[in-house]
Amino acid sequence: MTALAIGALAVQAYSTVRAAQAAKKAGKAGHEAADSQADLADFNAAVAGVQAEDAVARGAEEESRFRAGVRGMVGSQRAGFAAGNIDVGYGSAADVQADTAFLGELDALTIRTNAAREAWGYKVQAEDLHKRAAIARKTGVMLEATGRENAKSAYLQGATSLVTSGANLYQAKYGMKDA
Repeated sequence: MTALAIGALAVQAYSTVRAAQAAKKAGKAGHEAADSQADLADFNAAVAGVQAEDAVARGAEEESRFRAGVRGMVGSQRAGFAAGNIDVGYGSAADVQADTAFLGELDALTIRTNAAREAWGYKVQAEDLHKRAAIARKTGVMLEATGRENAKSAYLQGATSLVTSGANLYQAKYGMKDA
C-alpha cells in the first residue's frame, strides 16, 4: 500500500509540474498572439496612412483637371460669344463667364474638401489601429505575466498537496496522531 501511495504522490508531482509548465506556456503563447495582432494592426495603420496620402494626391489631381475643364468651358463661351459678334468683356457675356468661373471654383474647392475628408477618415483609422496595437502589446505582456503567476501557483499548490499527502502517509504508516 505504501508503494502505491508513493507512486500516486509521484504522479501527482509530475502532474503538478506539467500543469505549471502548461500555464507558463499558455501565457507565452498569449503574448506571442497579442504581438502578432499588434503587428497586423500596425501594418494596417501604415496602409491607412498611405491611403490618406493617396486620397489627397487624387483629390489634387482631380481638382486640377476640373479647373482645366472650367477654363476650357469659359474659353468656349468666349469663342461662342465672339462668333456671335458679342463683346466678351462686357455685359451679359462677361457675367456668364464670371458665373461659370465662380461656380467652377466652388466645385474645385468641393473636390479638394472631399479629398481632405477622405484622407482624414484614413488618418483616424490609422490612429485607431495604432492604439489597438499598443493595447494588444500590453495585453500580451499581461497574459505572459499571468501565465507565470499561474505556474507559480500551480507549483505552490502542488508542493502543498505533496507535503500534506506525505504527512498523511507518514501518519498512516506510523500511527501518529495530532498532539
